[in-house]
Amino acid sequence: MTDHTIGVDISKSHLDVFRLEDGAAQRFDNSAGVFRALAKWLGKAPVARIVFEPTGPYHKAFEAALGEKFPLVKVNPLQARRFAEAHGTRAKTDAVDARMLARMGAAFGLEPQAPFFKETLVLRELHVSRAGLIKDRTRLRNRAQTQDIAILKRQTKARLTQVERHVVELDAEIAALITAGHITARNRDILCSMPGIGAVTAAAMLTLMPEIGTLERKQVASLAGLAPITRQSGQWQGKAFIGGGRKPLRDALYMPALVAMRHNPDLKAKYEHLRSAGKPAKVAIVAVMRKLIETANALVKADRTWTQKTA
Repeated sequence: MTDHTIGVDISKSHLDVFRLEDGAAQRFDNSAGVFRALAKWLGKAPVARIVFEPTGPYHKAFEAALGEKFPLVKVNPLQARRFAEAHGTRAKTDAVDARMLARMGAAFGLEPQAPFFKETLVLRELHVSRAGLIKDRTRLRNRAQTQDIAILKRQTKARLTQVERHVVELDAEIAALITAGHITARNRDILCSMPGIGAVTAAAMLTLMPEIGTLERKQVASLAGLAPITRQSGQWQGKAFIGGGRKPLRDALYMPALVAMRHNPDLKAKYEHLRSAGKPAKVAIVAVMRKLIETANALVKADRTWTQKTA
């Protein structure tokens, strides 16, 4: 029996769905009450993958409703558009986009992402809100250093106090959700056993990379955007660089990497080796970040905590 590839174009008001193998197409309202009907339509045949583009707040309910039951594949909108152009399709409508997404999924054999549980989505929402509060706190602190008018200083101080209280509340809620899950609680303990990774960083890693512990070494580096991208053509050799991947995860690893390269003997030795070989400090730090996430993934996969190597 053929496993079907489904393309879904998501907009604010509706979902355009296209099944590649038999060309069946359907439009559904983008509302929680309709997702059961959509699941019934999808369940008429085995599904290999459901390909869609992230659309800000409009795909969240879709992902939460179907993520535990169906194999979802989230693709970069720019890559999807370039695939359509390479396919010779210049028209852009919701129905055309759904069809192109299905063709892209089948052509590249896109692998479904890890099942999305509602707890994961909640953690992600909390993390995004926390990141916004941290930015607000930084702006308020910078503003407070330059203000000299009493009322402005008083208002800034009050807002700063409120923001800091909200950060504490979110940290407590995130910690409670992670503790409530047997697997996430164990993974957090494994991550926190590594020098440089505290509770906040561990929570960010589990939220931004829920697949941790199920990936291969190169996969985890690529997903974090820490795998060097080589550039060469003929005799020309350009500088390799990092990019893509999950930038928020990369940002979350930067400060822990600075701590780890001072207190983790293995990572300290790696950093010093790269610096002595003439590598720039930033290149050496990126290498430490990559080693940090790769080690974390290996420890979670092996279900063991970090231990310092003995001579």
